[in-house]
Amino acid sequence: MSRSRKLMLSSLLAATGFAAHAQAPTSGTLVVVPAYGEVKHANDQVRITFNVEEQDKDKAAAASRVNLKMKQGTDILKRQDPQAILQTRGYYTYPVYPEDQPQPRGNANKPRQPTGWRVGQYLDATTTNLNNLPKTVAAVQSILGLNGLYFGLSDATSKKLDDQRIAATYQNLTERIASIARAMGRNASDAVLDTIDFEGSGNYAQESAAAPKAMMMRAASMDSAPVEEPSFEPGETTLNMRVVGKVRFK
Repeated sequence: MSRSRKLMLSSLLAATGFAAHAQAPTSGTLVVVPAYGEVKHANDQVRITFNVEEQDKDKAAAASRVNLKMKQGTDILKRQDPQAILQTRGYYTYPVYPEDQPQPRGNANKPRQPTGWRVGQYLDATTTNLNNLPKTVAAVQSILGLNGLYFGLSDATSKKLDDQRIAATYQNLTERIASIARAMGRNASDAVLDTIDFEGSGNYAQESAAAPKAMMMRAASMDSAPVEEPSFEPGETTLNMRVVGKVRFK
């Protein structure tokens, strides 16, 4: 057989095989289709963490200063932002030991004696009053230290965005089903949704993404003098959703 006839025969067999593959029956086929959706929104809430810490040889003196400063800082915060939700937490008292203090001779089990005490406490404030945030933080920083800011979405905004997130995810699902139907040589109208599993709870898709982490900024100041207003950029949060559809072709 000549080379040209061999090439023609090979091409004919390849074309026949491709046609047979393309015409493979798909009626009744069950297809599992993952899809994704997301929405973005500017952050409209912030959680601020302040702290105060004092150290003294007298434990009571250190605790008294912490208690006074926390009360003063809380009062300032309430005046600056009456709508803020406040919560104190993390009150601690630790002994302070000198690093070069030798162990007592003759009694290795005898505990070391502290040379002082470290006392502190934290104050959290949650607010949606971002316009007044620089002024509020600067006022409180004259008494308390700024330990961190965590920007995110308020509950009300998150609920409003849920409808948009579901719609975007479902739209992506229908688009992917149409693409799969075309690849199978079928019409999208032949696809019938058997199951819709939002967030992939049926383990058809990978584990759902964790809740978006809030943007964080950290700073610190323990000065009692007036503090210049800081600058903050709240940024935005992206909310994701996954869905898995089980599609059966007629």
